[in-house]
Amino acid sequence: MGRKWNNIKEKKAQKDKDTSRINAKFGREIYVAAKKGEPDPESNQALKAVLDRAKTYSVPKHIVDKAIDKAKGSNEEAFDELRYEGFGPEGTMIIVDALTNNVNRTASDVRAAFGKNGGNMGVSGAVSYMFDAKSVFVFEGFDPESIMMELMEKDLDVEDVREENDFTVVYGPPQAFHDLKKSLDGMGVEDYEVAEQTMIAQNEVSLDETSKDQFETLIEALDELEDVSNIYHNVDLSK
Repeated sequence: MGRKWNNIKEKKAQKDKDTSRINAKFGREIYVAAKKGEPDPESNQALKAVLDRAKTYSVPKHIVDKAIDKAKGSNEEAFDELRYEGFGPEGTMIIVDALTNNVNRTASDVRAAFGKNGGNMGVSGAVSYMFDAKSVFVFEGFDPESIMMELMEKDLDVEDVREENDFTVVYGPPQAFHDLKKSLDGMGVEDYEVAEQTMIAQNEVSLDETSKDQFETLIEALDELEDVSNIYHNVDLSK
């Protein structure tokens, strides 16, 4: 497959810098997922996926329980799931997913973050065609070839298993997330560095130091917005 998971790792590390902010964002995601279906992850696959992601970010149990309890109540706070697309320095491509109870506020905030940091908003579909939706799992201590063989023997929809930066990385289509996660759990995988449904750029680009600094400032400004839940881009920040 040839795609590095560095940008996913970088996004996680960036969010880990602000524990209270990431906990608040996950609290909202958990509430919305639980409100859409049953507040039980065993019967609500969307909720289970959010909880799997929350675990990799070490979201405390009381945050999870509070969000699920809120969803069980009579609170009917409505949230919209939005996706914005735009460009950063040197034509770099960015996708921003948001969860909001005020569409106008969020659109204004995202547009301002782009505009003030060397970027600009695009129309729907402006950059997403250059990304692929994937399930990605990253963990240590397992042989990629053995994992691949076992997943294939179970007739699971796995696209690639490879070693990257001393980690085993499993790639699959987004709809296979739950089946792959269940099988990997059954193989003894417990500590995931990454376990998410994500968007991976088909081609990554590198930036010079000045543009890279400007790009990172833009990403940080977007990530600091309360309504933003996920950011995807096509810049290789490992170089």
